[in-house]
Amino acid sequence: MVKIYTLTFAPSLDSATQTPQIYPEGKLRCSSPVFEPGGGGINVARAITFLGGKATAIFPIGGATGEHLAALLTEEHVPVECVEAREWTRQNLHVHVNTSGEQYRFVMPGATLHEDEIRKLEEKVTQIEAGSLLVISGSLPPGVSLERFVALIKSAQQHGVRCVVDSSGDALAAALDIGNIELVKPNQKELSALVQRDLIQPNDVRKAAEEIIHSGKAARVVVSLGAQGALAVDAKNCVQVVPPPIKSQSTVGAGDSMVGAMVLKLAENAGLEEMVRYGVAAGSAATINQGTRLCSHENTQQIFDYLSQNK
Repeated sequence: MVKIYTLTFAPSLDSATQTPQIYPEGKLRCSSPVFEPGGGGINVARAITFLGGKATAIFPIGGATGEHLAALLTEEHVPVECVEAREWTRQNLHVHVNTSGEQYRFVMPGATLHEDEIRKLEEKVTQIEAGSLLVISGSLPPGVSLERFVALIKSAQQHGVRCVVDSSGDALAAALDIGNIELVKPNQKELSALVQRDLIQPNDVRKAAEEIIHSGKAARVVVSLGAQGALAVDAKNCVQVVPPPIKSQSTVGAGDSMVGAMVLKLAENAGLEEMVRYGVAAGSAATINQGTRLCSHENTQQIFDYLSQNK
C-alpha cells in the first residue's frame, strides 16, 4: 500500500469534560477531563489508524503538554516523527453541557514556531519517499507564513510526494494555486470563497468544484454539505453521498475522520465513489461519540455497508 504521512503545524492536547449547566462567574463543577491528541493532521493519522491503516504523524512538540500528546499517540499505536519546539504545545478545552446538550469549544492559538523548528519539519517532509501521500491539515501558527507553507508543498511535490490539503481561507487558496493537489475538502462556504461567487442553485456547487478540477488545481474536490453529506468531483465523475439519519452527539473530529477515511481509500487506489462513501461513513461515525473522540472502525464499517446497500 502507498505510505501515508500527515503534517500538523499547530498540534494540541485536547481535553473534554462535562458540566450540568453553564453560567457566568460561578464555579462550574465538571467531570474528570479526558485527554486526547489534537490538531488536524494528527487526527487524520489517528483516524487512519483506528480504521486499520497506518499513517505517520509529523509535528512539533513542546513542554509537558507536548510530551503528554506524544505519549497519548504512542498508546494509540500511531507512528510519530516529532520536532522539539521551544514553546509549549497548546491545550484546547471542549465542554459538553448535560442539561442543554450544547457544546463549547475553547481553541487556543497554536504555539509560535521558530525558524530552526520549521526547517526541521521541512527536512522531515523532504525525506518522505516518492509516491507517498502527505496530508497537510490544520491552521498555520505564528511563525509559519503563507509563503513558507506554499514552498513546503512545492518541495514535497518536487520530491514526488502526493499532497492532500485540508485547510481553509488563504492557506487553501494558496495551495490550490500551486496546482496538482490530490484532494481538497472545502465546505460550501469555503468553496464559494474559492470561486469568488455565491453558490445558490443546486448545480452551483458541482460547477464550482468542476472548475477547480478542470483548471488543474486539484485532482479531487469533496465538498462537505453537512446533513446532506458530501459531493465529490474528479475529472470524470460526480457523486453525492447522503449519510443515514444519526443522532449526533458531537461534530468534533467528524471532518478529520472523513479526511482520514478518504485518504486511506486513496492509498488503496479506490474509485471516487467508494472513497467519498467511506469518508461520509467515518465522518458520521465520529458524530456518534461525545467530546473529541474520532470514528471507530466498527461504526464506520456498519455505516459504509448501509450506504453501499442503499446507494
